[in-house]
Amino acid sequence: MTTVPSRVLSDGVSIPAVGFGTYPLSGSDAESGVRNAIAAGYRLIDTAASYGNEAEVGRAVATSGVPREEVFLMTKLRGRDQGYERTLTAFEESAARLGVDHVDIYLIHWPLPRVNAYADSWRAMIKLREEGRIRSIGVSNFTPAQLDRLSEETGVMPSVNQVELHPRFPQREQRAADTARGIATISWSPLGRGSGILADPVVTGLARTHGVTPAQVVLRWHLQLGAIPIAKSATPERQRANLDIFGFALTPEEMAAISGLERGRLGGDPDTHEEF
Repeated sequence: MTTVPSRVLSDGVSIPAVGFGTYPLSGSDAESGVRNAIAAGYRLIDTAASYGNEAEVGRAVATSGVPREEVFLMTKLRGRDQGYERTLTAFEESAARLGVDHVDIYLIHWPLPRVNAYADSWRAMIKLREEGRIRSIGVSNFTPAQLDRLSEETGVMPSVNQVELHPRFPQREQRAADTARGIATISWSPLGRGSGILADPVVTGLARTHGVTPAQVVLRWHLQLGAIPIAKSATPERQRANLDIFGFALTPEEMAAISGLERGRLGGDPDTHEEF
């Protein structure tokens, strides 16, 4: 089993440096996938209300044999639940599905600027953190301007920003903006699902050079960028391999070569995307 190092967020909370993603796992696949991931050494588990698998994730954590305090649970507020009062209710619903009395980190899933309710949701999340129901609060898919609005209106900056990040979309400006604000960047779709990145000659060549898999090369790239990758695999062997990325390092030239594979985003634009 691989032991994963942790990093300390701006609010003093420690978070594992690599996580396990559960989208789009569902039903028994989600439950067994999370249980196998925990057995492999993952301690950061990422889910969301909109994934429809919080109950399965919670059961897997509860039956994993690992104490609850050793598992870092992250879930997200869905779009239709934005707004102050609705956020308070939605959090309780997520906690109930997960079967826990607190969540380690809670995120606003998308900003939904047309709805214009994310600042009210943020105020509710601050309240929940003060009450001890959430250890750390953050966001997902927020732009620098949206991050600044939260801070300006509440005095509280998110601890993390989970964004699309992979070699096809390295997010240089967003990562720099997060860092300047003391925010840790978490990578969703770190392996660039559907982008062909794992078959790219640059990545496969580096995999041969280091004697690792293409996925391990890309996940190591995330680590050396300072990001926290959230990779998903339902296969125990791949789960273990995706976690085994601490025994080699990429040179600055290799890092630059991977970052040079940019083509553009695969998912939604935070200024226009709507998720309910």
